[in-house]
Amino acid sequence: MMKWIEDINNAVHGVVWGPIMLLLLLGTGVFFSVRCGFIQATKFGYIWRNTIATLFKKGETDAHRSDGTNVTPFQAVSTALGSTIGVGNVAGVAGAIVAGGPGAIFWMWVSAFFGMCTKYAEIVLAVHYRQVGPDGTHYGGPMYYIEKGLHMKWLAVLFALLGGLASFGIGNATQAAEISVAVNHLTGTGFDSSLITGIVLVVLVGVVVFGGMKRISTVTSYLVPFMALFYIVIGVTVIVFHAGDVPAVFRNIFASAFSFEAVGGGIFGYAILLAMQNGFARGVFSNEAGLGSAPIAHAASSTKDPVRQGLWGVFEVFVDTIIVCTITGLVVLLSGLYTGSLTGGALTAKAVESLTGSVWGGHFIRVALILFALSTILGWEYYGETCWGYLTRNSKAVRYLYKAAFLALLCVGAISSSSNFLEDTTTLNLMWSIADTLNGMMAIPNLIGLLLLSGVTVKLTKKYFQTGSSL
Repeated sequence: MMKWIEDINNAVHGVVWGPIMLLLLLGTGVFFSVRCGFIQATKFGYIWRNTIATLFKKGETDAHRSDGTNVTPFQAVSTALGSTIGVGNVAGVAGAIVAGGPGAIFWMWVSAFFGMCTKYAEIVLAVHYRQVGPDGTHYGGPMYYIEKGLHMKWLAVLFALLGGLASFGIGNATQAAEISVAVNHLTGTGFDSSLITGIVLVVLVGVVVFGGMKRISTVTSYLVPFMALFYIVIGVTVIVFHAGDVPAVFRNIFASAFSFEAVGGGIFGYAILLAMQNGFARGVFSNEAGLGSAPIAHAASSTKDPVRQGLWGVFEVFVDTIIVCTITGLVVLLSGLYTGSLTGGALTAKAVESLTGSVWGGHFIRVALILFALSTILGWEYYGETCWGYLTRNSKAVRYLYKAAFLALLCVGAISSSSNFLEDTTTLNLMWSIADTLNGMMAIPNLIGLLLLSGVTVKLTKKYFQTGSSL
């Protein structure tokens, strides 16, 4: 039975994360970049001044403003960032370098550059087509703009179903398993604390998610800046102490990105194809541009103007991939350990240990992994709850049932990492792979909606930058 499930998943996974889908995701970013005038570059200063820079202005700004029912723009982007800055930023980038070489980092940057415009378009449409509940609460996401903008109810239902199922995997069990593994490494006592970790997770997450989006966004608005700064400070400190080797690392990245040598006796130019595929995949998987998840959080913002909230999407991808993922990549490449047997989070932790000469360096990375995974869990709980809510006309009973199931699976996910639960890592790897597949399948209905509604996005964008408002 397990082999049958694995074979089916591998076949589907090969399609949804294969070269064709990755090129479609990248192509969508290129398409929106051209049609929106490459705003991620030409309007970058404006975007910066009207997003994160507003948090440092005196008085109440749009970033801090709430209508009393919905969350502030900053809380919305914190929730979205919390779900995108995750284990993939640490483990995934290291894995991409091992599989595709240093050049994967360059193609990850390319993916992020165009992904900024894809994420922008998703958020603009999510806010434009969002629904307002009887109590004034905002609900939105791809399922709403597909239904209201394209009148394709079946496609909207498909996205919501895939998103609801994906939340149990990529935003739940797999994250809990990673937290459990990190905790066991940190304690270093030999005692398997998986069950205890699972119980603690259920309590902590339960206290937050039963408070609704307002409480989730409040927690993430404090957690996400802290965890991001924590990781950035660690990474930058390590890089600065090895600044003399950084130019050589960048030369290695660019040389590897355009290396047309044959690999392992294979076809000429296979190296560049391998670097491109792994770089694109890691970029998309990390910032989720095109997958349709983050717009669900942004739609809950109190912001009235779709374009103004969409600008936060550009900032979101920039922080997630250009900053956080790049730091991971540089640290791994500086260590030189990527040619060994290690991969994933273990490689990143070992890289920091080797560069700092202290086991505490690896512990810092594991703490960051725990924070990243926790924020991902909180963000994806809201995504899943909104998707199931859409499918059941926002039934309160279903929402509470979903929360209960989500929390129960957290404990199962934590226990699944236990050596007492598994004789090997096959089941855990399959769990990650299935979650990965469901996550990628979300992109199909979302990209259809994005491309068919591109005229709306372009119209709102032009109006905003001509008049200062898209309303």
